[in-house]
Amino acid sequence: MSAETVFTYGAPQLKFGPGASAEVGHDLAALGAARVLVVTDARVAATGLPQRVAEQMHPFGIETVLFDGSRVEPTDESMRLAIDFARQSGPFDAYVAVGGGSSIDTAKAVNLMTTNPGDLMDYVNAPVGGGLAPAHPLKPLVAVPTTAGTGSESTTVCVLDILALKVKTGISHPRLRPSIAVIDPDLTVTAPPAVTAASGMDILCHALESYTARAYTSYEAKTPEQRVPYCGANPIADMFSEKAMALLGRSFRRAVQDGADLGARHDMALAATFAGMGFGNAGVHIPHANGYPIAGRVRAFRPPDYPAAEPMVPHGMSVALTAPAAFRFTHPSDPDRHQRAARLLDPSGSEPLSSVLIDLMRDVAIPNGLAGVGYLASDIDDLVQGALQQQRLLSTCPREVTGEDLAAIFHDSLELW
Repeated sequence: MSAETVFTYGAPQLKFGPGASAEVGHDLAALGAARVLVVTDARVAATGLPQRVAEQMHPFGIETVLFDGSRVEPTDESMRLAIDFARQSGPFDAYVAVGGGSSIDTAKAVNLMTTNPGDLMDYVNAPVGGGLAPAHPLKPLVAVPTTAGTGSESTTVCVLDILALKVKTGISHPRLRPSIAVIDPDLTVTAPPAVTAASGMDILCHALESYTARAYTSYEAKTPEQRVPYCGANPIADMFSEKAMALLGRSFRRAVQDGADLGARHDMALAATFAGMGFGNAGVHIPHANGYPIAGRVRAFRPPDYPAAEPMVPHGMSVALTAPAAFRFTHPSDPDRHQRAARLLDPSGSEPLSSVLIDLMRDVAIPNGLAGVGYLASDIDDLVQGALQQQRLLSTCPREVTGEDLAAIFHDSLELW
């Protein structure tokens, strides 16, 4: 095998800081946009924020249409509704997503399907979907996150539940990456504790998974057309992941305990940005692969501080639940790197990474393992089968992962403490 010698790095144009969201109109005008669809969800719309973002575009001569039907934890069905709305209300020169990762991912799907032919499932990652690449460029997308966690504003991925298959999966291509990420920490202050905790665990898993991913040099050399956004751990992604972990270590608990702590909110928003720039290039592995069936097969769990209409396991929570066991599994691949991550999160401690994670999860009130969200030992086979469908993610793991390995990780994650 000829080893890879090249890594790639991509990121959107970034605007960060309190008040940054007031400048979206200026940014869109510079892109030549005259008609824009603002994508959000009903809960965020109720705060008036998306309307304010839309209204400040009007002095620049930009017409806006608001869609507030994004679903928290999007499904193929909810994304089709958004796509239909955009097709019927369009055409649009650009899209603006205001909300959490669900709204940003919905806007990515809308952008894809209003600029390219075919059905949504044609573009969903194989083997769940067709895995097609978009044939045509997408329109500009400005992402304005209101939670600190998903990193969707920086990445090439949109995530969705396929209802008929009871599995969470995604669509991934460089053309899905937003044109501009507008990170305004002040917008995250209204996020309630459970949302802050779940979103924060997503930041943490992004940073840890990209930091412990297979090195880019461990892959077989690729030709230019074979290159994918997730290229493996590399020096630039490592730098961003380390920055994210250091910020989380000093501010995660504070942000959950006191949502009005602006310093902690600023740190969390910056950590989410750094982690997004890390995993958006290096990739993620076992916790995210496991998180998809955990979220997709939920039966009755309803988390606090989230819409209670349907059972759900928030994405950040779903990826966290097997993280301690997953990092025990990957530890032999690079013990020094795992220990370095533990000290970034807990500079004064001496515990291994898995114990540092469990302590943090307990402190921010993440449920005590899979049993805490309603799963039983009898569910493990189905969860393993769902995780095995995420080969795009599992291939980034620094160790080969079998079904038996995943079953052991799920079993060890039934109760964490």
